[in-house]
Amino acid sequence: MTNQSNPYSACTSFLAGRLATTDGSTLIGRNEDSQAAWPKHFVVHPHHEYSEPQIFKSTDNGFTLNLPKISAKYTATPEWTDKFGLFEEDGINEYGVAMSATESAYTNNQALGADPLVENGIGEEAMVTVTLPYIKTAREGVAYLGNIVEKYGTSETNGILFSDQTEVWYMETAAGHQWVAQRIPDDAYAVVANQLSIQEIDFDDDDNFMTVPGLTEFVAQNHLNTQTSGFNFRNIFGTNDLSDEFYNNPRVWYGQKLLNPHTEQQPQSHELPFICHAEKLIQVADAKQILSSHFQGTPFDPIGVGNSRERTQYRPISLAKTQESHILQIRPTLPTEIAGIHWLAMGVAAQSLYIPFYAGIKDTPASYKRGNKTFQPDSAYWIYKQAGVLVDTNYLDFGSLLEDVQNKVSQQLNQNLQISDKMARKLEGKQLENYLTSQSNQNADLGLQAMQQLTAQLITKMTDLSPLNFKQDMNL
Repeated sequence: MTNQSNPYSACTSFLAGRLATTDGSTLIGRNEDSQAAWPKHFVVHPHHEYSEPQIFKSTDNGFTLNLPKISAKYTATPEWTDKFGLFEEDGINEYGVAMSATESAYTNNQALGADPLVENGIGEEAMVTVTLPYIKTAREGVAYLGNIVEKYGTSETNGILFSDQTEVWYMETAAGHQWVAQRIPDDAYAVVANQLSIQEIDFDDDDNFMTVPGLTEFVAQNHLNTQTSGFNFRNIFGTNDLSDEFYNNPRVWYGQKLLNPHTEQQPQSHELPFICHAEKLIQVADAKQILSSHFQGTPFDPIGVGNSRERTQYRPISLAKTQESHILQIRPTLPTEIAGIHWLAMGVAAQSLYIPFYAGIKDTPASYKRGNKTFQPDSAYWIYKQAGVLVDTNYLDFGSLLEDVQNKVSQQLNQNLQISDKMARKLEGKQLENYLTSQSNQNADLGLQAMQQLTAQLITKMTDLSPLNFKQDMNL
């Protein structure tokens, strides 16, 4: 993620195809990283049908776009202020399409010289808002956004995630008007960390690759391909420098290490694959583990047992600047309203709880729509952040208390989903919408109450940790 108040930010993304998961779900997820204190909200935009086309204008860079008359219902996580743009970031629409935008990346100077970024082109803050309400499949989402990039240009280099009940796509923009997209194979997964990741493009395989028209001609005319054969998008447009070795590559390495523990790779390697096949079938819990990770079990864990250099050597996946983390799960053989689960962890994933919200909800809890830059005790974002900040004061002692809460609540939430899934199948229309909303709200309340109880427990324990404590030495 990027915004004017923090031009350098970094997310981590995860994608998995339906045959790679235990239950046939498609999964896309991402940590939205920008600032340690920058609240997010969670909202539902209702279905709208206008008599006249609507106009979108960015408060960030002035990007302007005419919108269709019909706008589908969708969930989203906008920022607490639209001063720097909306940054709606992630959601699932009424057609069962999920979208997460964006994974910030970087284009090399040679490519930018040939096709500079467009200052008032489409940027991250607008992508979900102007795309998700108007698409009915993941593949259509790629084409829809790609057309916008071609026509208006983009102000940033980004990766965008799309999924529906059958397909998962990863799309990358590079330079002002260039883009490609690759379908994640049904039996595969990918981990992405702030670098252009798509590798070899097969221009004859329309089922699995999409690109801007004229991409090969553009590359040839500007002599951008340094390879003697093939068309490797990452090598042609991406960067390959020290920031990748210490900031980006290690996160990809660790995500792949969790799902392929027997594969030998190095954290700084520039040759880590984009498409991977896990050693076992993937669950939502695995996606949570990756997005919540900070190099546990290695010397590079910032709160681990490595030496001072090792603990600060690589940038972890989950860190203090995460605003929210989401996993968008589209389950098979279920009606659209029930199939989509918007798992949302407010604040730092490692210190938060992933709450399941059904895609078919009509509204979100009031606490999820509150929260300004300054701490607010009735804001979901700040309730989770508060607990995390208290744990930070004594992580080695308090971390186990947090972990106990996370495990207990996670078990209860999984049980709740099983129960509500069965009941939801018997309902339809407004009854279904109301039921899904009430069950999602109850899940949200469960998480908030657990965090508030943890906060009370931590504050109580901290009262005895004051440096003003004094213990009498009875031998004096």
